Order: sequence, then C-alpha cells, then structure tokens
Amino acid sequence: MSMLKRLAERGIRIPEAAPTKAARILMTKRVGNLLFVSGQLPTVNGELVHKGRVGAEVTLEQAQASARYSALNVLGQAQAALPGGLDDIVSVVNVKGYVVVAEGFIQVAQAINGASDLMREVFGDEAGAHTRTALGVSAMPHGAILEVEAIFEVR
Repeated sequence: MSMLKRLAERGIRIPEAAPTKAARILMTKRVGNLLFVSGQLPTVNGELVHKGRVGAEVTLEQAQASARYSALNVLGQAQAALPGGLDDIVSVVNVKGYVVVAEGFIQVAQAINGASDLMREVFGDEAGAHTRTALGVSAMPHGAILEVEAIFEVR
C-alpha cells in the first residue's frame, strides 16, 4: 500500500507543495541519499494558521498545532521533490523548528513536538525517530509563529 493511501486511511492529507516566492532559495535539495526541505510556515490553503508570539497571543497548544501544519507542508514539499513521493523516504533524519516567543517563554521544544509527533505518526516510531533542534526567535516571515524544516534519508 502506498504511503499516501495509508495516510488517507488515517485522515492525514498531505498538502500540495507551495511554490517559493523567494527566487534565491530552493524548497528542496537532494544531496546523495539526503533530501533537505527548506523551512515551511504553518499555512492551510496559503493562509497562516496563527500569528503572534507563543506565550503571549498564542498558546502552547496552538503552537503545537501550527508545528503540525508546518510539518505537513514539509511533507508536501518532499512529496513533490521525490519521483516516488513519500514512498521514497527511508527515515526522518533531522527536524529543526524556530518559534516566535514572548519574553520568558521557555517551552520551545514542546511547541515543536507537534512536528515531531507527526513525523512519528507518518513514518512510524523507528523511521520517524529523528534528531532535532528547537530555537526561540523574535520574528518570522509574514508574522508566522514558527517554521519547521527537515532532512530525510531517501532511496
């Protein structure tokens, strides 16, 4: 069974890859058996899910949901970049998350759990296990609350 069919049975829909508006970067780049996916914002149908700072205008739970949306967009970029789509992914190697935080907010890693949890849900506990970096920042493009990027091992 294909990965997309399996995900559909679980109610997970991978969005189509959004084109970049910045001509200076690539959304994906394959180097050997690694696929690097540029940071993706938490959008649905091109609209940001939440705006503001986590720990002020945005709750931790909203940030976790946003991290999941960003990770879905990462998977959409990977799907578009690989000839066999997500079926070409062997494992998730690394996830990085950048979170716009209010002063004193220290649950940055918990905010990015929404992305990590999705990777394990999609690829399973073994292939979905990954290294991770989670950083608190002062601003994000377009007023987004966070951004997620990933590196995958591919066939």
